[in-house]
Amino acid sequence: MDLTALTECLLSAPCLVTQTMTGLVIAFLLFLAASGLTLVFGVLRVTNFAHGTFYMLGAYFTIAFYRANGSFLVAVIGATLLVAASGALFERTVISRVKDSNPLMILLGCYGVVLIADDLVKIFWGSAALSTGMPEAMQLPPVQLGGGVVPVYYLVLIGISATVGIASWLLINRSGFGRAVQAVAEVPKMAAALGINTRLYAAVVVAVGCGLAGLAGSLASPMRATMPGVGFSILIECFVVTVIGGMGSIFGALLAALFIGLTRSYGSIAMPLFTEGLTFVSMLIVLCVKPTGLFAVHERP
Repeated sequence: MDLTALTECLLSAPCLVTQTMTGLVIAFLLFLAASGLTLVFGVLRVTNFAHGTFYMLGAYFTIAFYRANGSFLVAVIGATLLVAASGALFERTVISRVKDSNPLMILLGCYGVVLIADDLVKIFWGSAALSTGMPEAMQLPPVQLGGGVVPVYYLVLIGISATVGIASWLLINRSGFGRAVQAVAEVPKMAAALGINTRLYAAVVVAVGCGLAGLAGSLASPMRATMPGVGFSILIECFVVTVIGGMGSIFGALLAALFIGLTRSYGSIAMPLFTEGLTFVSMLIVLCVKPTGLFAVHERP
């Protein structure tokens, strides 16, 4: 453990700004992906074990659209919408048929989707790692911030993620759609009796959840290599976020993602060989202290 290097970084404005911004980028990407997972669980009480696959598809669709038209903005929007549509199809064909079964059936159904998606990706894009590269519009001089140097794309990514996060919160908590979703989540039978189309809302919720994962994959595609199977590692990271923050809590997912992102960023200085381990140690501590997570949504009766 190199506490000297960490202390020097904390006392150096350029290093402090750089590491903090790096941590925020990691955090907001994790938040986008994990909020989709926790949203689906919060409404349907179903753990989407194929969630990471939609992150992967978002990245691949972005690469395909970007190569086709050269506009990164169009590629991100198109990929996110296509992943959301795939999520709605996934809910209708898989989730709706197994959600009331035992957890093993849910796991097997989702795992089947993961295997199919990975094989299709290999057919269309091959097994080599791909990336969009940094979009031309983002190839601007870095921004000087507090003595540190911050890539423009970092600021764009954080801004988009924060905006989407706020919009998602307002949609769920301050709209008629959100109230209907909460009714479906808390008293599904009563909601159906009152005329709410629970099947439609379930499909929309899964579409939004998968779309958020796809958006995270899209935004990460210029910075991270995309390859078959990348969805599994993202799924593990999303589970860590939801376990720490609490299953079903978007606010908990945000706080957990911020904690993990900053821990990884500064942990890479103090404990470079154990950066990933710090995340899981934190998760184990939370599980020991509060097994349901810090802000878990209570199970409905």
